Amino acid sequence: MASLEVSKGGHDHHHHQLRDVEEGTNNNKKFMMKEEEECTLDGTVDRHGRPAIRAKTGSWSAGALILVNQGLATLAFFGVGVNLVLFLTRVLQQNNADAANNVSKWTGTVYIFSLVGAFLSDSYWGRYKTCAVFQVIFVIGLAALSLTSYLFLVKPSGCGDEENPCRSHSSFEIGLFYLSIYLVALGNGGYQPNIATFGADQFDEEDTKEGYSKVAFFSYFYLALNLGSLFSNTILVYFEDEGLWALGFWASMGSALVALVLFLVGTPRYRHFKASGNPLSRLCQVLIAATRKWYVETPMNGENLYEADGKDFASNGCRKILHTDEFKFLDKAACMTSKDLALQNKGVRSPWHLCPVSQVEEVKCILRLLPIWLCTIIYSVVFTQMASLFVEQGAAMKTTVGNFRIPAASMSSFDILSVAAFVFIYRRVLDPIVARLKKVKSKGLTELQRMGIGLIIAIVAMVTAGIVEHYRLKSSMQECPHCDGSSSLSILWQIPQYVLIGASEVFMYVGQLEFFNAQAPDGLKSFGSALCMTSISLGNYVSSLLVSVVMKISTRDNLPGWIPGNLNRGHLDRFYFLLAALTTLDLIAYVACAKWYKSIKLEGKCNSSNNTTESDSDCSTDDERTTNCRLLITRS
Repeated sequence: MASLEVSKGGHDHHHHQLRDVEEGTNNNKKFMMKEEEECTLDGTVDRHGRPAIRAKTGSWSAGALILVNQGLATLAFFGVGVNLVLFLTRVLQQNNADAANNVSKWTGTVYIFSLVGAFLSDSYWGRYKTCAVFQVIFVIGLAALSLTSYLFLVKPSGCGDEENPCRSHSSFEIGLFYLSIYLVALGNGGYQPNIATFGADQFDEEDTKEGYSKVAFFSYFYLALNLGSLFSNTILVYFEDEGLWALGFWASMGSALVALVLFLVGTPRYRHFKASGNPLSRLCQVLIAATRKWYVETPMNGENLYEADGKDFASNGCRKILHTDEFKFLDKAACMTSKDLALQNKGVRSPWHLCPVSQVEEVKCILRLLPIWLCTIIYSVVFTQMASLFVEQGAAMKTTVGNFRIPAASMSSFDILSVAAFVFIYRRVLDPIVARLKKVKSKGLTELQRMGIGLIIAIVAMVTAGIVEHYRLKSSMQECPHCDGSSSLSILWQIPQYVLIGASEVFMYVGQLEFFNAQAPDGLKSFGSALCMTSISLGNYVSSLLVSVVMKISTRDNLPGWIPGNLNRGHLDRFYFLLAALTTLDLIAYVACAKWYKSIKLEGKCNSSNNTTESDSDCSTDDERTTNCRLLITRS
């Protein structure tokens, strides 16, 4: 009896053990399924290199920190940039044309450095490390500028306003100044394209809800940029206009430091894409492999072209790019010859002889983007006038309203308010209306359509600025033709041109950010944002060149030229009308390029609005993307 009871008890104990094991196994399965369901589907990882869990990383908790960081960093940058032209004329005693050119060159260099940051980010460091390093350089540059101004440049103290000129400076002091502002240029330039893309990385575009949030992020990102500069264009500009230059620069440095600290605070929440290697070498490999096989006949419809194993793409977080028919010569790089086949059978592949289709398509994507990118440069020429000639024009107008004096540079606040208003108007009013008319859910104007609208508004802005300048000149000639650049026409007449530029930015620059981010391959996202920044850079250089050419031609026969030191003796209105004409020609070229453009075709995204011609069979399914996610979880 006792033995029977023991046997029965042992049997029950064994049964409970089996049940516990089964329950544990089921719980593990449920946990693994939960992990797979929560894992992002776009290949992002957390800071430890493990697949990013949707509930624990990214989304608006990380995106909001990046927006605040961007606002504070922009406040710091524009605390230097928006009044730089007046610093050069009042403190360093440069003339208007030289100051405008130097500001254009400096601003252009800021955006040239964006290519450096994008290259390091996409190739080696990743976006997080690149953002952190360049923000540190940015803070150092601002600290150096503040010290240089306080110790050497703003002497005697309080000089540099409209009434008290500063003393002349030595070459050493001017050299320190330029070293400081170009450190600021390096820090801000390397950081900017990566922070925009890094913010977008926090949203999984393979998830419908987060995909919509990602589109909204770019609008809010540009809004944060403009709200950050609002403080610079009001309070800081007022300090600097009163000769408190060092105080304004110290405030900028403090803002940049707080931005850096906030960025680092969000470290545990961020999602990351792994760096995918040197994009220049991948580009060269395709070009050399295609050239070596110039005699090879490419197959029809991209059949039998070499493609890498899907596991390789899953491991580095990149999605396959589907084959397209343009630039068929490059397809030769993916054609397998008998020599390539023999090497592959031995487990060997030379990337300089045979490239996967996705690598070839990366090059095609860049080639398709270039014409659109080139057409955005003229817009940037228009945009850069706001930081140079608009300020000089405003300084030559009546800047007092009652007993209050309006600093000319602070008029750009109306541009910022316009951006804020039109971001709201577009997202809440225009976009839903257009989507309803097009009968497409959550999709209004395409990025290309918005960029075209931005060009049209820019033309109107330049015509408006030209008309205002025409009446300013007319007013000054009637009152005092030989007076030193003054007019009784109120500076408030500049409001329409600033508002129009702000409206054009919402369509052009927000559209550009979305377009280049969406159309760049996964391994070149920072490069896509850098294209937008480089467009602004080249716009500044072209503006500088255009001003120099116009002055050289218009000063023949001892004439004062269109943009002399005393604007009352010039014809700035003609320069604005010239820009309107150039932008009109650019719009015509842009429309042609936009009609020719074909969107990138990524696995899992082929059914987007830009790729409606593709069949469903060409796209990866949700199950396949979940398998890739499971593979990443297993490997980690």
